[in-house]
Amino acid sequence: MRVSRRAVLSAAAGAAALSAAPPAAAAPGPHGAAAALSAGNAPVPAPTLRRLRDAADYAVEKLHAVAPKVTAFPVGTKFEKWVYSQNGDWVGGFWPGTLWMAWLHSGDDVFRTLAADSARRLAPRQYDTGTHDLGFLFYPSWVTAWRLTGDDAWRTGAVRAADSLIRRYNPRGRFIRAWGALDSPDNAGRVIVDTMMNLDLLAFASDRTGDGKYLDIAVEHARTTRRYFPRPDGSTPHVYDFDPGTGAPIGPNTVQGYSPSSCWSRGQAWGLYGFTTMYRRTGDRDFLATARSLADFAIGALTPDHVPVWDYRAPQQPHDVKDASAGAVMACGLLDLAAATGHAAYREVALRLLTALSETCLTRNSARAEAVVARCTRNRPAEDGVEISLPYADYYLLEGILRVLRPRDVDRAIDLSTV
Repeated sequence: MRVSRRAVLSAAAGAAALSAAPPAAAAPGPHGAAAALSAGNAPVPAPTLRRLRDAADYAVEKLHAVAPKVTAFPVGTKFEKWVYSQNGDWVGGFWPGTLWMAWLHSGDDVFRTLAADSARRLAPRQYDTGTHDLGFLFYPSWVTAWRLTGDDAWRTGAVRAADSLIRRYNPRGRFIRAWGALDSPDNAGRVIVDTMMNLDLLAFASDRTGDGKYLDIAVEHARTTRRYFPRPDGSTPHVYDFDPGTGAPIGPNTVQGYSPSSCWSRGQAWGLYGFTTMYRRTGDRDFLATARSLADFAIGALTPDHVPVWDYRAPQQPHDVKDASAGAVMACGLLDLAAATGHAAYREVALRLLTALSETCLTRNSARAEAVVARCTRNRPAEDGVEISLPYADYYLLEGILRVLRPRDVDRAIDLSTV
């Protein structure tokens, strides 16, 4: 079934008028000519709009102070200061992505320049066949750069990254392996739910080259994930292992969750957002049904403060360590899902998540903090990055807020269209 969001564009005018005019930029490609708003597009209450706009303004203010001094890629904080990776690790795309979002909100060309300079430093990673995270690296940085500037060098590099990513596809198991070098047997059959978020780079490559092989692999991986990851209640494990030689399933596992039978909240959010995106790129309603199942479980597991605990089934939940990054990712996915399904309740939860993060998780009370969002948890089982700031929390909070305040701009940046 093919669904168009352009039918709801006329409803966008009221919300778009609440924000200032976007900065001038190219709008390449057939997608993104119209921004998509969520189900019913009921007006956002004025107090919510004020809180979200204040949070975006705070992010821009913080970035104005911090970004000119950043020469590498933030991966997390220690004592509230960014710790850096020179090559970007798996998170390198989020820093330029955050700067692109700051440019869209503020119109300040300083952010445009800094975003492009940062993205260029990822150029060597186009050829990296040792990671599944090329979507995280190149979509918010290079794909967004191409969509906002029209410079084909960005598009070409993103397609090269997609070429590297599809080399990790295992045709016997019909999955993209998560970790390990291609010539290493270690983790050769390991699939993680996070990879759902890397598939949109492949959809982009097929769209821009006319070669369906990229999207075909993305679809096969998504079908495998759909078949094995979701439990009957809609929860998911972090990991599922397969025999790399035969492709036969072995069973669920985890690295960042509490246990193979638990539900790591950020992984659940990756799956929700990723399956909704794959529905938008293919029109496959099985992907939409899966996204809804994951969303319904996560919504039911939220605590009243609307800041997710790090794992929905850890023994100390709901009184456990929080992960604001899971809430930011989840909010973006729910806004997408509301538009795809016509169910306004998903949008309402997304607004509550964004409001909660804006009210209780920003670094406003610390003069030394370099990030925007606090209360994040990277890897609780390893005691790695508990109650810190993370670059993807900053990115997805801004993306989510601007989906509400500036939907047309976000559409230009990341393509919110549906086939």
